[in-house]
Amino acid sequence: MGSQLKGTPAQQTAKQATVYFILFAISSVHLLNDAMQSVVVALFPIFEESLHLSYTQVGWIAFTLNMTSSVMQPFVGLVSDKKPMPWLLPIGMFCSLLGMAGLSVAPNFGLLLLSVVFIGLGSAVFHPEGSHVVHLAAGNRRAFSQSIYQVGGNFGQALAPLMTIYIFIPLGQRGAAWGMLIAALAIAILFKIVPWYATQLAAQGAAARQSKGKAAAVRKPLHSRNTVIFALTILFIVVFARSWYSAAITSFYQFFARQNYDLTIREAQIPLFLFMIAGVIGTFFGGVMADRIGRRTMMLISIVGAAPFALLLPHVSLGWMYAIIAVLGFVLQSGFAVSVVYAQELMPGKVGTASGLITGLAFGMGALGSVVLGNLADAHGMAYVMIGCSFLPLIGLLSFLLPKDQRE
Repeated sequence: MGSQLKGTPAQQTAKQATVYFILFAISSVHLLNDAMQSVVVALFPIFEESLHLSYTQVGWIAFTLNMTSSVMQPFVGLVSDKKPMPWLLPIGMFCSLLGMAGLSVAPNFGLLLLSVVFIGLGSAVFHPEGSHVVHLAAGNRRAFSQSIYQVGGNFGQALAPLMTIYIFIPLGQRGAAWGMLIAALAIAILFKIVPWYATQLAAQGAAARQSKGKAAAVRKPLHSRNTVIFALTILFIVVFARSWYSAAITSFYQFFARQNYDLTIREAQIPLFLFMIAGVIGTFFGGVMADRIGRRTMMLISIVGAAPFALLLPHVSLGWMYAIIAVLGFVLQSGFAVSVVYAQELMPGKVGTASGLITGLAFGMGALGSVVLGNLADAHGMAYVMIGCSFLPLIGLLSFLLPKDQRE
């Protein structure tokens, strides 16, 4: 089996064991980070009233948040792959804290956008470095560990409809000040994670220096360069399709539900919450299964399996709608964390870059999708958008062209 790793069996087991305390800690910070982004989304109807914003301005807030947090991620990931910086984690979260403070008092659209930029930058710093922590804590359970990490983020996003109903409608714009407490809690948890992260990096560096020049120390890519480029291109297209469809549901389905089923604003939050919370469960399930059946297989099941439910959703009755949108969220999101791990395995040694490309592209494409779909809805109506978007998951059939992974 080639050169053997040095160390006793007990030492090798310890190296490959999953560090659950760190894993759940970084997942909780992911929850808090994405909950702060959800505060921005949850405040949309409040901003519209308190600052008299147009729908175009609301769209630019969403675009600024997502593009700031996504476009920066691959660059931060590239830098952190070369020189990981554990203390960037609390620094980035402090940027988000400043953004939360700004949201609660911003008197005009310009300062509101500036506050959103700070929140986006904090998220851009957190995600690649957070993925490094997950990678070090994962042991042999990479897809499972990445799913735990993504469950935290997805759950934070799922809080948006609830925050709209129970916090910001009663408290208004100043309710965003509660987000400062979220950021402070995240920073406190990170002060427990950062020392462990720094210790692991130091040990990893020492091991690399000790084994320098030995064949066993170099992890060769599983595929050729051309195959990796082809696979990443296919993965990009699949992420593009999934993120645009998710943007259609999370940004616009509540308007479709109000028009099609005559629901109130509060009632229209229920299908949105079902989609998101089922996605949290699906993310966890997908990670567990991917470690058993393979990353590519799980991605295929996820996006191709979601297609029939997506095609049905715009045409069913109210009673069936709740069940179908929940199943759709579960199946569609079961492949998201897995796609991050698949990209990391395509790019050995570039954990932050791979994470930044996939999670960053997902948010970035969702932001662009929101703008495009909003314009289409103004021009042709919401039913046109939802029916047209229902075909997007079929693009997931391209996943059949992806090369097999290490588990298949």
